[in-house]
Amino acid sequence: MYGSDRQELREVFFRAWRKHRNGEPLEGVETLIVDVALRHPEYHALLDDPERHAGRDYLPELGETNPFMHMGLHIALLEQLSIDHPPGVRSYYQTLRAKIPDPHVAEHAMMECLAEAVWQAQRSGRDLDAETYTRCLQELIRRL
Repeated sequence: MYGSDRQELREVFFRAWRKHRNGEPLEGVETLIVDVALRHPEYHALLDDPERHAGRDYLPELGETNPFMHMGLHIALLEQLSIDHPPGVRSYYQTLRAKIPDPHVAEHAMMECLAEAVWQAQRSGRDLDAETYTRCLQELIRRL
């Protein structure tokens, strides 16, 4: 989604939100960003104040959730669902939705598996392991 530079990625979020607030047309991934942001009102003040939040670090060891990572995981999952990649992810989502009627809550459940798979990929310096990711989704569904 527009490179890997943290500032550049965050600016995409700020720009999409600013365009939304100004009633300007959205382009490409901006539509997904705004859709996800609208479902997270707790992030609206952050998105309204890029000067204050663009460079902020979020420390999990202090119990902080990185809102950009959180929204990015939503976007990644929505893109996966739109193209059914990795293969079968859409079916897992539909099965999960039968158990969790709220789509946002179902996305959050799946995002736990996605976040773990991303973390493992980053740690190992490899691409995301689709098999491990889908096994996690299967286990999630089995537990519910």
